[in-house]
Amino acid sequence: MPHGRVGPDASDPRSPSDFVPEWSWPLPPTPAVLRFFERPPQKWKPGHRGVDLSTGGHAVPMTSPADGTVSFAGTVVDRGVLSIDHGGGRVSSFEPVSTELVKGQPVVRGETVATVAVAAVRGTSRSHCGGICLHWGVRVDGEYVDPLSFVTDRRPSVLLPLRP
Repeated sequence: MPHGRVGPDASDPRSPSDFVPEWSWPLPPTPAVLRFFERPPQKWKPGHRGVDLSTGGHAVPMTSPADGTVSFAGTVVDRGVLSIDHGGGRVSSFEPVSTELVKGQPVVRGETVATVAVAAVRGTSRSHCGGICLHWGVRVDGEYVDPLSFVTDRRPSVLLPLRP
């Protein structure tokens, strides 16, 4: 169900038109979410510590969702990873990507920082999502949180009476 309200009231301070996301999507325009965040019941248990975003099956440019500093750019196991420290204990990570950025380099919101790449998984060119996609994870003070909370309106919906 889309976020929004029935019978919006211009005097309502929580009007949907007032929502401004804290960050921007790393794949503009707004991509389809292929797999949502699944918090594990304990840190060591299975879960999905981020979201998988569709690239439409193509290697596409990726932008920084917020200002920050590159905290890691390199290969982890078999895929390129880029992590950006946004300050305040917030770090976003992206994979699989290819980037020319280096640790310590500043980035700004909306700046192209990488290209979504095809990850080599066990000698194949398939990613964990079955095609080309971008996995986006966010940690706040070391704990994984849902990245969508930074780009979508997660305020509770308020149903208002219809006006005659």
